[in-house]
Amino acid sequence: MRCLTDRVLVIGLGLIGGSLASALRSHRICRTVIGYDRDSEEMATGLRLGIIDVAAEDLLMEAAQADVIVLAVPVKAIESVLAELLPVLRTETIITDVGSVKGNVVKSAKALFGEVPPRFIPGHPIAGSEKSGITAADATLFEHHKVILTPLPQSDREAVTLIARMWQTVGAEVLQMDVARHDEVLAATSHLPHLLAFSLVDTLAREQDCTEIFRYAAGGFRDFTRVAASDPTMWHDIGLANKSAILQKIDEFSAGVQRLRDAIETEESQAMLGIFTRAKAAREHFSKILSGSAYTQNMKIKDATFFAQPGGQVQGTIRVPGDKSISHRSIMLGSLADGTTEVTGFLEGEDSLATLQAFRDMGVVIEGPHQGAVKIYGVGIHGLRQPPGPIYVGNSGTTIRLLSGLLAGQAFDSELSGDASLSKRPMERVAKPLRLMGAQVETGENGCPPVKIKGGQALQAIRYEMPMASAQVKSCVMLAGLYAAGETRVIEPAPTRDHTERMLRGFGYAVDVAGNQVSLSGGGSLQATKIDVPADISSATFFMVAAAISPDSDITLEHVGINPTRIGVINILRAMGSHLELLNEREVGGEPVADIRIRYAPLKGIHIPEDQVPLAIDEFPALFIAAVCAEGETVLTGAEELRVKESDRIQAMVDGLKILGADIEGTPDGAIIRGSEMGGGVIESHDDHRIAMSFAIASLRAKGVIEIHECANVATSFPNFVELAQQVGIRVRKEEK
Repeated sequence: MRCLTDRVLVIGLGLIGGSLASALRSHRICRTVIGYDRDSEEMATGLRLGIIDVAAEDLLMEAAQADVIVLAVPVKAIESVLAELLPVLRTETIITDVGSVKGNVVKSAKALFGEVPPRFIPGHPIAGSEKSGITAADATLFEHHKVILTPLPQSDREAVTLIARMWQTVGAEVLQMDVARHDEVLAATSHLPHLLAFSLVDTLAREQDCTEIFRYAAGGFRDFTRVAASDPTMWHDIGLANKSAILQKIDEFSAGVQRLRDAIETEESQAMLGIFTRAKAAREHFSKILSGSAYTQNMKIKDATFFAQPGGQVQGTIRVPGDKSISHRSIMLGSLADGTTEVTGFLEGEDSLATLQAFRDMGVVIEGPHQGAVKIYGVGIHGLRQPPGPIYVGNSGTTIRLLSGLLAGQAFDSELSGDASLSKRPMERVAKPLRLMGAQVETGENGCPPVKIKGGQALQAIRYEMPMASAQVKSCVMLAGLYAAGETRVIEPAPTRDHTERMLRGFGYAVDVAGNQVSLSGGGSLQATKIDVPADISSATFFMVAAAISPDSDITLEHVGINPTRIGVINILRAMGSHLELLNEREVGGEPVADIRIRYAPLKGIHIPEDQVPLAIDEFPALFIAAVCAEGETVLTGAEELRVKESDRIQAMVDGLKILGADIEGTPDGAIIRGSEMGGGVIESHDDHRIAMSFAIASLRAKGVIEIHECANVATSFPNFVELAQQVGIRVRKEEK
């Protein structure tokens, strides 16, 4: 590898300085690594162990010749070291540090230089150990760890880039952060836990029977207090250097401990469960963040690619995951109900979990999910509390639109945001009717997220004629109507899914449905109930189409929801000639369900009736695949809604199918698809789960391998899609990056 620079001087050969010096040498990042430590024995050991190339006998002489200087000394010592170096520093020398408090470092540099030099780049590696000294040095210490750089407005960009590349080359992930924000975050995530560990061990050590206490300490105590073996001097310096932020976090922690103490003293079971379930969920969420698999604002799901081999058939009996729409609503209405709601069959996908986390953030105690079981301790229709910050909903359009209506009626301010894909989706379609009701709602650029809602507004009922059929808009207005004075009435231009109306009735709330009008009056209450979430017909669609297009296929999908507002896919496949049967029809919790058996039969092209389009809006990516495999021409019109989903689904399917050689052309509100053969190719799914899964099943009739990129968001609706697909005979595999 080509060297990034010539001479690097590391001042301070403790764990961090020694490890960095060793890593610099092993990766050949510079030609010469010079080490300096006030303890000459440490320098001698560094030379003997091959950690440094040169021991700096004359610090000032080496500093005058260094291209990069790394200050790896305690934060309280940085100012004195800089003062010592000041007379010999060249303007072109790049200086950085490894201190865990950045405000103190910046303040020291400003005091000495008058202004922080442009080539002084503050940094902090988030890595370490309770061990210390040059003998603890580890060249791999920074691999798969983060390094935070806190450059200032005047910082030299070339210097920032070089320091970032230095850390990246030794295996670290480099992030950038504001100085004040860094110190606040580290006070909570690093400084407070270390200081608490010191305090706990010190407190127990003062007990008269401390020997007995420590003798019986189990793994939890050892894990929590491990960091109390860290260098006391270093943590003394950190405690003083980041005093303000640490004191704030200690106060917040003390208040939390007091809440727990009060709950235990008064035997408030729900308060205790709330603390424990929120903590458990947060800890699990934290673990997912570390593995890169959580829905979170600052992390991205691991990228995934599907490889689908051509041919095959589908056989067997399976149950696909629970209905996402019903899973969302079960959390929302269960949280607003009086009493405890028990849910089974809950979809444990990213979207549904985003809704669940949002209500935990608003003070609702929720146990689970565990194998689809969730228990919600409702707080009543006026019991939600202001979340600690913006509510992040990942990729879930249902969550952000329905929550907008619900939050419009709350007493507190709120903000809703999502990932890059969601941030491109239109929110004015819900903001406009909410404003008509008296809500104060702001959307971001181009009417997209974030959505900011002002609390404490007196909502008034409206009669709203929807310009476009949308269950999300209808549900948003209805949820706002729970808090509005008078009767809220929504008129649909075409039928849309009615899960909200059905579930509101299931919770004992009066909802009137007359033709294309839905109405309810504000001021009522919801009563807890039990909900059995049926299998999601949208998820079942991929296997229905798979069997419909693949000769000799025969599959049964169990316990699928066949809500009349969701069966467009069944009606369309039957119209195309599919051999599809509904078996064991029944009603569960107000929702009709059935087992769906589908066997292969030759399909024919049709003009899809426009009255079926709203009933199958999420299923069209898969239906495009069915149309390519049908004889003749299939025409879709009236589906402009598809252009504003997670992606422009019309364009995504047209582009992808053309790559495979299919005969298709897009139109403003649909597509014209002619029966044709498909080859292999590389498909971009645009981070859209339904596009990814649709091209996976296309492989059953393809002549070559289909490689599908950006498939990570399949976890939003169908976490075990690949496993089920393989089980029934689809030759698809997943590779994660």
